[in-house]
This record gives sequence, structure tokens and C-alpha cells, in this order.
Amino acid sequence: MARVPFKEIQGKTVVSEGGRMFGKVLDATADVSTGELINMIVEPTKYITAHFEDLVKDKQGRILLPFSAVSAVGDFVLVNEADVL
Repeated sequence: MARVPFKEIQGKTVVSEGGRMFGKVLDATADVSTGELINMIVEPTKYITAHFEDLVKDKQGRILLPFSAVSAVGDFVLVNEADVL
């Protein structure tokens, strides 16, 4: 996938290729030495919170989805479900 500025991803809904809505992108984590974005910090939907308890979360209960799972960015941020679940 081509590089996309984070400001184009922030606030968008994350959807898997299987059609699951994960939630909205709030922020990101980055490697401070390289500037590479590591994870999207996502406010999860109630469905994701209830059914996928094993997802990596921060202290506030927001899920961390790896940027490596992103396959496309348009109206939504599309992620490969196998890389996330």
C-alpha cells in the first residue's frame, strides 16, 4: 500500500475485508527513532468489544490495530481480518 498521511486516516472507520466494523481511528503509536507508525488506536464498536476480548488494548480499552494490517484507505480504512483477529 502507498504511504498515506495519518491525518487522512484519523477519524475514519476501520472495516475488515470480511465486513466487520472495528471502530474509529483516534490516534496512532509510532517508533520514535524512525517515525514509523506502528499501531492505530481505535475506539471499538460495542460488537467488537463484546465478541473479541483477545484484541490488544491500551489502558483506556481502545484497541490497537497494526498498520501492517491496512490494505487500503478510502472512505474507510480497510484491514486484513487475518492480521487483526
